[in-house]
Amino acid sequence: MTTRPRGLAVALDEVTAEYFADQPILDGLSLHAPAGKISVIIGPNGSGKSTALRVLAGFLRPSRGEVWLIDGSSRTSIGAGPPHLRSGLGIGYVPQGHSVFPAMSVYDNLLVGAWPIRRERRRARRTIQELFDRYPVLAGKRGAAAGSLSGGQQRILELARALVPDPAVVLVDEPSAGVAPAVAATMYQELEALRDEGRTVVLVDQDLRPALAIADVVHVLQSGRCVSSGSSRELGADLDALVRSWLSAGGDAPSARAARGGAS
Repeated sequence: MTTRPRGLAVALDEVTAEYFADQPILDGLSLHAPAGKISVIIGPNGSGKSTALRVLAGFLRPSRGEVWLIDGSSRTSIGAGPPHLRSGLGIGYVPQGHSVFPAMSVYDNLLVGAWPIRRERRRARRTIQELFDRYPVLAGKRGAAAGSLSGGQQRILELARALVPDPAVVLVDEPSAGVAPAVAATMYQELEALRDEGRTVVLVDQDLRPALAIADVVHVLQSGRCVSSGSSRELGADLDALVRSWLSAGGDAPSARAARGGAS
């Protein structure tokens, strides 16, 4: 799976976005996810983490600001494009919660992911076989209904489906939610592997400890704005204060001690 050039970055520039008029979830959000790195977006519930991914993926159009796809010194504005065009540009998206088509087979779910390369049938078949080789748990169930898979297997299927068009940028929302610890560990290992292949990963997760362990860049959101950015090491000293500020504002967040592996 090396057909698409790597090295793409994505950025939000002063983005405002809302689901209802005059009720912004993102309020002038700016952040940059550098090429070939894992960028982790953290923050309390309601801070706009998942909404930021939806804007990057094209499922929510910003009312103000720019969404950029960056290739070296070249920038392309993609804020007005729909999701299927984002996929064609090299952006894959694994949404929060289960998104498989339960009555369709595992193989057919992967075919849905091949829509951006539907005219390249040989490439699509080859890529799906490569994904079965990569994820043997799916290969053994290729003809089974996706709804019959365990929650963890469905999560792996969702990631595999996003990889069918060979994206340079992979957006992942809450990969560990509702799955067994072993599956969650596999998901984090896969995100590291995608980074090592040269892909750009943008991750939203409330499970801070494993997310920060693989992060190259961390963006901290609060009330729809980015209040801090840096490496996990740079932010480590400030994490206790950040979590206290979330709690004092009524947000729901895990403790900083738990995020670093201590008792909560």
